[in-house]
Amino acid sequence: MELNFERPRDYLFVRRADAHRVVIVDRPFTASLILTRQKVIDDWGVADIGALAPAQVEPIVALKPDVVLLGTGAHQQFPSQAVLAAFLQHGVGVEVMDNAAAARTWDILASEGRNVVAAFILS
Repeated sequence: MELNFERPRDYLFVRRADAHRVVIVDRPFTASLILTRQKVIDDWGVADIGALAPAQVEPIVALKPDVVLLGTGAHQQFPSQAVLAAFLQHGVGVEVMDNAAAARTWDILASEGRNVVAAFILS
């Protein structure tokens, strides 16, 4: 039996994710990033969830997503109430999960053509 791996061509997919690295298509990233269906914004200067400030939400909400998947590293950790409020003030839903779960959810929602953005915090 021959198996062939077919890559989606209309969106960027996450091949693998953990607390320290996210592999998008075939390219590894080791610094925190924002992912849309068409591009990677790899200069998102967030080092950890405790340091995430409402101002760092602005580049995400500027993309006008319906939902944001916030990957917080090895474990699910919620950001401050001020950060959650920043998303809500822009009418954007946010789902907080560990990076591996965010990657799996990203691949499903992106494959459905949903207007989703993922933000991965990498340490």
